[in-house]
Amino acid sequence: MISFQRPLIDTEATQALGTELALMAKAGSVICLHGDLGAGKTTLARSFIQALAGDEIEVPSPTFTLVQTYDATRIPVAHVDLYRLSSAGELDELGLDELLTTHQLIVEWPERLAGRLSADRLDIRLTSKGKGREAALEGHGAWALALKRLAAIADFLKDTDWAKATRLFLEGDASFRRYERLVKGDETAVLMDMAERPDGPIVKHGKPYSAIAHLAENINAVLAVNNCLTERGYSAPRILAARAKEGLAVIEDMGSDVYGRMMLRGEDMTVPLDEAMRLLVDMARLDWPAKAPIPDNGWHHVSDYDREAMTIEVELVVDWFWPFAKASTPSDKDRREFLDIWNELFPLSDTTRPVWIMRDYHSPNLMWLPEREGIKRVGLIDTQDCVMGHPAFDLASLLQDARVDIDFAIADELLDRYCALRKDDPGFDEAAFRSAYAFFGAQRSSKILGIFARLAKRDGKRGYLRHIPRVSRYLERNLNHPRLARLRDWYDRHLPQSLRDSLPQ
Repeated sequence: MISFQRPLIDTEATQALGTELALMAKAGSVICLHGDLGAGKTTLARSFIQALAGDEIEVPSPTFTLVQTYDATRIPVAHVDLYRLSSAGELDELGLDELLTTHQLIVEWPERLAGRLSADRLDIRLTSKGKGREAALEGHGAWALALKRLAAIADFLKDTDWAKATRLFLEGDASFRRYERLVKGDETAVLMDMAERPDGPIVKHGKPYSAIAHLAENINAVLAVNNCLTERGYSAPRILAARAKEGLAVIEDMGSDVYGRMMLRGEDMTVPLDEAMRLLVDMARLDWPAKAPIPDNGWHHVSDYDREAMTIEVELVVDWFWPFAKASTPSDKDRREFLDIWNELFPLSDTTRPVWIMRDYHSPNLMWLPEREGIKRVGLIDTQDCVMGHPAFDLASLLQDARVDIDFAIADELLDRYCALRKDDPGFDEAAFRSAYAFFGAQRSSKILGIFARLAKRDGKRGYLRHIPRVSRYLERNLNHPRLARLRDWYDRHLPQSLRDSLPQ
């Protein structure tokens, strides 16, 4: 539990508190508003809901309806007012237990919940103090962590040029990594909130999955990688202010022209995709360090994208996708054969000239900056999981995008153009590069199938299932490469395309 007091000198201060709390809202939690009539509960609830809506929507008091739901907000929210509750038995008719699984609840007169309180709960007690009010906030469970984070952010921002900026939700959730847009007059920046990654369960060799797969543990990776990229002339967000130990940074705002959104809007992506490909050509020609300085905080070591990392990723197919698709588990023999095939294929990933690879070099993490020139028009975000590896990986990531369709003809043309641009580079072997491209395409597609199945089965996020047929098509194309014949045979026998494409969504 964590608690603190907040003075509310006027109505605007109460509204500001609701807006700030909305930044940490999440389905499955409850905000309980305590206080007498006229204490400001409805004002706070209304500003909270409007912040989630991102607009000045009408938020009527649910005094007579008892429950008012808002499903078009960033997170579905249910506004509950129990003042006119006639009996404890009437609670069952409101369906609050069901709403709590899908909505953020904000409840006035929560004393009448008769003990039905969520473990993830924020209690706010509003009382009069002088000419204004005071809010006593007490967080439990996830809300204890959220309040601690809000306090840390406020303390960090007061020492920057953005102390009085308006804070708007941008992306993420209230856990490992989230973003806010900071607005100050005509200027904008982005607050990056990246708390230390908690260790997950031990999965192999005494290490959690994140350690084996070389996923960033804290914000130091972003600070170091972004600084190095910008120093070399690439358009990664500049670091404007940082407090690494708190996992907080203010970074350059690169706008809203994300490749993925542009594609979904049907915009012509010929030039943006070509520049993204040319950026990879440029990166492949440079020498990249195995460590990069963290501003005022030592060094960040860039891990090798090694076979242990690639193995733990493809194992997601047998650990998650097979059980999801077939409602069974693979035999020890089938699992061993799968991993033996990958062990035979791993030499295709070897390179004598490793480069930094972003690993998520795809439409959600590429920004189009048309006011800049050449490859500087490609903005690079979410750089924290950068590793040292084969340059074919990021090209496969770009041209085999899991979330949007990249026409096969366009992908093939860009692959051909990449090879043509690099044909005179010392040591470039086109045949070996194309083999590596197919290998990484298959490896990445296999990993993503497992991740999407895990998200659907373990986390209830079934929306990812709609992407599986697309990823399956990429996998099928990669398996056509002659060097991947044994892997194709394994998939044809155990997880054929017909099965992969027929899963319910």
